[in-house]
Amino acid sequence: MFQGNLYIASDHGGYQLKKRLIRYIENELNLSIEDIGPFEYDESDDYPDYVLPLSQEVLKTSGRGIVICKNGIGVCIGANKVDGIRCGIGYNLMAAETMMADDNTNVLALAAKGLSEEHAMAIVKKWLETDFSNEERHVRRLKKVSEMEKC
Repeated sequence: MFQGNLYIASDHGGYQLKKRLIRYIENELNLSIEDIGPFEYDESDDYPDYVLPLSQEVLKTSGRGIVICKNGIGVCIGANKVDGIRCGIGYNLMAAETMMADDNTNVLALAAKGLSEEHAMAIVKKWLETDFSNEERHVRRLKKVSEMEKC
């Protein structure tokens, strides 16, 4: 199970799932997690306002982050704009496992409207308990992706 710094953020579309995942991570997985916001429901908030600070904390601490919006796409795109962030959408358990084992993601994006709370919790758990494989082919591919960030 991941033991480093863990962060979570959402927009209004992911606010309720975020609150549930915080309770799950703290009370059932017994991990610490820092809520980057929002701290209250605001239908007019914008996910970049929370995704950017989360991404910066993830990079600063070599931690991991979870971002949530209605469909998971916006927060994923936003996070991946930050150099050094590798964010994938956790749409099922296989994706959660392989995005860590193969792609060494440091941010997990979730779709609040596409997942039940139970499914989202299972995805988070799978992602947090999976380590990067360090297989040569995956290291090679990630190096190429890093080079793409310079284009």
